[in-house]
Amino acid sequence: MSKINPRFVRRFFNLAKPYWFSEEKWLARGLAGLLVVLMLAETWFNVYFNELTGEFTSALAAQESARFWKSIGKFCALLVIAVPIYSYYYYVRDKLGNHWRRWLTVRMLGRYFKDHAFYELLRNPDIDNPDQRIAEDIASFTQRSLTFLLLFGGAVLQLMAFSKVLWSISHSLVLFLVLYAVAATVITIKVYGEKMISLHFNQIKREANFRFGLIRIRENAEVIALYRGEKQEHTQIQKRFSEAFKNFDALIRWTLRLSFFQNTNTLFTMALPSIILAPRVLSGELEVGRIVQAGGAFTAILGALSILVDNLESLSRFAAGVRRLDSFSRALSPKQIMGDPGRERIEMREGDKLSFEDVTIQTPNYERTLVKSLTFSAQPGNSLMIVGPSGCGKSSMLRTMAGLWDSGTGKIERPKSEEMLFVPQHAYMILGSLRSQLLYPNIAREVPDEELMDVLRRVNLTDLVGRCGGFEAELDFEKVLSVGERQRLAFARVLLERPKYVLLDESSSALDPENEAAIFKQLLETSVTIISVSHHPSLVRYHAQVLEITADSGWRLHRASEFKFTEHLMENMADQAT
Repeated sequence: MSKINPRFVRRFFNLAKPYWFSEEKWLARGLAGLLVVLMLAETWFNVYFNELTGEFTSALAAQESARFWKSIGKFCALLVIAVPIYSYYYYVRDKLGNHWRRWLTVRMLGRYFKDHAFYELLRNPDIDNPDQRIAEDIASFTQRSLTFLLLFGGAVLQLMAFSKVLWSISHSLVLFLVLYAVAATVITIKVYGEKMISLHFNQIKREANFRFGLIRIRENAEVIALYRGEKQEHTQIQKRFSEAFKNFDALIRWTLRLSFFQNTNTLFTMALPSIILAPRVLSGELEVGRIVQAGGAFTAILGALSILVDNLESLSRFAAGVRRLDSFSRALSPKQIMGDPGRERIEMREGDKLSFEDVTIQTPNYERTLVKSLTFSAQPGNSLMIVGPSGCGKSSMLRTMAGLWDSGTGKIERPKSEEMLFVPQHAYMILGSLRSQLLYPNIAREVPDEELMDVLRRVNLTDLVGRCGGFEAELDFEKVLSVGERQRLAFARVLLERPKYVLLDESSSALDPENEAAIFKQLLETSVTIISVSHHPSLVRYHAQVLEITADSGWRLHRASEFKFTEHLMENMADQAT
């Protein structure tokens, strides 16, 4: 634990510092300042309430009625002021925590979506479940940070305030208390600290893996049912749950050991003030109420000195969350997203056309070369079809054109990202209305209903508006539409967006020949330049060039009018389609 502390502190400040110097710094500092004032007031009231408790206990023991009711009157008067202070203390703490969470979440989301970081993280095996880190770890970090900072701050104030009270009653009790608390803290950290943090870190990860597995089953329920894959999925989910169960079982065993130590510590110290002060009370040197007052002060000071002992379990969980959130934040840094600067990378530059100059494309891990020394140019209006055996890197080439991959060498000129639209084989359906589906990714555009209806007619989806209940209806379109209908809807997006280049990756694989031909004819009638990967020989006529990728990472460029599918290539294409 002693080795972890400096690292934990560094991680914590890396995550926490930016907020307090951000554009919201004055709101944050103002709420924090108000919290400090409320905490000081709360500490003062705690000391005074403890003193009054001892006072009316002594008055009862001495049977002094006037003295008793006077102290009760003071107690009730202070109660009227103290209750709002105590209540607003927690309100301001949670308010500040909520603002902090909002700021940090917005910042993390901005970094998550910048430069395709959400996509690049797929290659990082150390970053599991980024959704859980954003949705849960940030909320836990901001709320628990304030809770523990205020807890430690309150402990310091409590220690200062009640030490004076207890010192005035018994010097020996204070000295004993300090030695006892230090010993208990050292034992707790050495025996339980590092193990509890490790177990909590693993538990967070395994619970997230279990939940992610259940989400995947829900999203792919139909495919799993068609494959009759229930047994396999059940086995996988059971395995993930078993891992979470076993880790939590170990966690509760260690928590039990910690509880034994904590409860022994807490219960044993309840009697200590009375045992130590009893001779002085029995001799008449101290009033009975002074034992009550000393007991309250003793408990407050012990709580302040034993704060790590009493909160180790929750602190361990917090430290594990900080570790996960810090690793996620560092993974989103530009240096991490861009990768090793010593690696060879394809030079990308913006231009009016799409062209490759002596480009060698490699997989992101540089373990395999897909295409060597590729040179070609697809001028606007000069559509290109990419063909080749399965696994040769056709889809990877589209990823490179789209700017997602840059592993390799050479130079690529490409239009601006907003002038290109990628249409994958499995058309993506966002969560939203039919209007949003059609306008994706630029859903803020205002397009008349008549134009939307016309585009739906052109892709043979005229009945879709009626089936969905209008353009504003929000449905689960993954389930409402068939694969072919989703592909046609994706082509409707292209017709509405009118990009300079459209990259099609088996985008019409589920369409019948009539619908496929009708859509490609309409694309040719627009100003869009088609770059497509397909196993359909009938689509060659809609392109000016055919780029053939060979199994040995080679390539050949053909005029579409002169290109013929070989029998071997046709067989390979058939296997790919299957």
